[in-house]
Amino acid sequence: MTIENIDVDATLQKVEKLLSEEKGLSPAVRSMIELLVLLITLLVGRLNRNSRNSSKPPSSDPNRKKESKAKGERKAGGQKGRDGVTLKKVDNPDEVEVIKVDRRKYPRSKYKVVGYEARQVFDIKISRVVTEYRAEVVEDAKGNRIVASFPEGVTKAVQYGPDLKAHAVYMSQYQLIPYKRIQEYFEGQIGIPLSEGAKPHNK
Repeated sequence: MTIENIDVDATLQKVEKLLSEEKGLSPAVRSMIELLVLLITLLVGRLNRNSRNSSKPPSSDPNRKKESKAKGERKAGGQKGRDGVTLKKVDNPDEVEVIKVDRRKYPRSKYKVVGYEARQVFDIKISRVVTEYRAEVVEDAKGNRIVASFPEGVTKAVQYGPDLKAHAVYMSQYQLIPYKRIQEYFEGQIGIPLSEGAKPHNK
């Protein structure tokens, strides 16, 4: 996408390439840049959306041409030849649960395992991940106290991480979900209460 003669996609790719090559950035600065790149990508994606590439109605397209269509020209619902989305089995599932035959239900005999039938269920797991940083404290022979340095960006006793903030930005700026509903989602589904400090416009 080009905005005022700037190739946004190419620029973002260049930034991501430079970010991956730069090894001297602190975790806090890197997380902030990644968050900004994500936000720009989401906003550009919104500018690009229309009725042809999203679920937006044609009436929302800018400068759209009104087309007359004879009644009954197309049937309601999916059209013939339309590509559908189908799940396909993966070779390396994340978890495997073996279901053994309950031999108590069948006549007494010597049974041997000859194989198995497999079915795969695609699902997601959303859970809270809390990382506790413990900075070592030592004293020298004179009793001087020395504390190890925490990672840059870890400045409070309790704070939100960059991935959580990025997820909140995605829900707020791309999905346009009100912040109160985002708070309800995080607390009800993940067990993390969101304060004003996690709002997308806050650092």
